[in-house]
Amino acid sequence: MLFMTRIIGGLVGSIKLASPAKATRPTSDRIRESIFSRLEARAAIEGKTVADLYAGTGALALESLSRGASEAVMVERDGKAAAVCVANAYKVQKALDKQDIEVATKIVNKSVKQFLVENQVELGLVFIDPPYEIANEEVTENLAALLPTLSKDATVIVERSSRDAQPEIPEGYELEDAKNYGDTTVYWLTLSD
Repeated sequence: MLFMTRIIGGLVGSIKLASPAKATRPTSDRIRESIFSRLEARAAIEGKTVADLYAGTGALALESLSRGASEAVMVERDGKAAAVCVANAYKVQKALDKQDIEVATKIVNKSVKQFLVENQVELGLVFIDPPYEIANEEVTENLAALLPTLSKDATVIVERSSRDAQPEIPEGYELEDAKNYGDTTVYWLTLSD
């Protein structure tokens, strides 16, 4: 069974996205709207290459494309969820093509760890939204592995369960903010000078 999520705003706002039941926990519309309003206010999306780690449906990456990102990389180890990312990326890319807007999408069906070891692309915006059962230690390892591939002005957004302690932030990052939304806490990271 599939349930629906959607692109909230931007050029292709309201496009419905498929989501595999149980395999993913999509970020709620309310949290996504808050994150993207803030990203747009900071001009942190336009022209960026975005990575959506633990992509699920790809909604965070695809929302970024709708709001001006130039490229989106969706990393999802689960085969069914990766297939849903492919379908959703196709739908969003087709809608943007109709508006003569060229974007690139890439779906990586590997573990986040493997992707980060192999990645050669400079990233300007990264979402790390793992399933809540993934330990904070893995999130910290991901952040450390991600660091060398970030652009100087990159923003990294980490979503975790509010019941969990804050993940350890590796050297090289600055924790700019932590915002609580009921069950979810969103951490905003930038590179430290």
